[in-house]
Amino acid sequence: MAFTVQSLLEDYQSSKPDIRAEKITFTGVGEKDVYNITAPFEDEGELVIAGRVEGRDTEHSDVVFFVEEDGVWKPRKDTKTYALQDPFFTRIDGELVFGGVEIFPHPTHEGALSWRTVFYRGSTINELERFATGPNGMKDIRLIELANGKIGVFTRPQGEKGGRGKIGYTEIASLEELTPEVIDKAPLIDSHFIDEEWGGANEVHLLKNGKIGVLGHIAKFDENGDRHYYPMVFTYDPDTSEISDMEIIATRADFPDGPAKRDDLQDVLFSGGLVCLEDGQAELYVGVSDAEAHKAILPDPFIKYEKESIRKGKER
Repeated sequence: MAFTVQSLLEDYQSSKPDIRAEKITFTGVGEKDVYNITAPFEDEGELVIAGRVEGRDTEHSDVVFFVEEDGVWKPRKDTKTYALQDPFFTRIDGELVFGGVEIFPHPTHEGALSWRTVFYRGSTINELERFATGPNGMKDIRLIELANGKIGVFTRPQGEKGGRGKIGYTEIASLEELTPEVIDKAPLIDSHFIDEEWGGANEVHLLKNGKIGVLGHIAKFDENGDRHYYPMVFTYDPDTSEISDMEIIATRADFPDGPAKRDDLQDVLFSGGLVCLEDGQAELYVGVSDAEAHKAILPDPFIKYEKESIRKGKER
């Protein structure tokens, strides 16, 4: 079954959850914007957020790691930065795996840019070393350590295989097997986006029952060419390749007003990460309109799926 933005929006509006949202304040980057952030994660005993730092009039960005002080996030001292967009992280076999999108001159179209996802690994941020590169032209490649020790790989091909962007999935035995060829060959998950729309996985969680909780986005153009991006979730069963119904979990209107990088990006929320809390709530971290970063408290969207049959596995 394919899901559409319109049908998912109607479902969301009919049972709209209670959401408390706020802008996250970043300092120490001059006039540049911070957006498309990760959720906070621990490094050397300290909580950090990785954020895309970029001027309003360019696509050339750096990923900077921030720490909180008195309610404001500022660049962490003596910490590496990376010339990347849209950072993400996970942990595989106790090791930090970090990545982002690297842009480079298009090989055939003069003056244009292309992109690829790159991966680093290490015990800490300052010890990260590059170890893998995705296929040229592919964003939204995400990894997850499974209960059986294998590594799940979510992909997002575009073009002949994926159209505007569909989600694929494969498994590897170790990080050494993460190659452009393996990523390229990942089969698409059964129909989930219509051809006129697109989406991808942004962060993946291993649920208590062995299924995978996917935080992603679904997106479309409107008749004026403006972009509309919505955070969504679904679960994926690696044993059966089945996915649950998708759900939109927030919209731009749920967050405070603010600027946009361009007029066509005003209705854009880019899922960065989800932190599940003890009280059945969750913190959602998002990039907003390619210009700001916000967070929201909302009902944990994965709890209901964890009530399904429990398998032996690691808890998120």
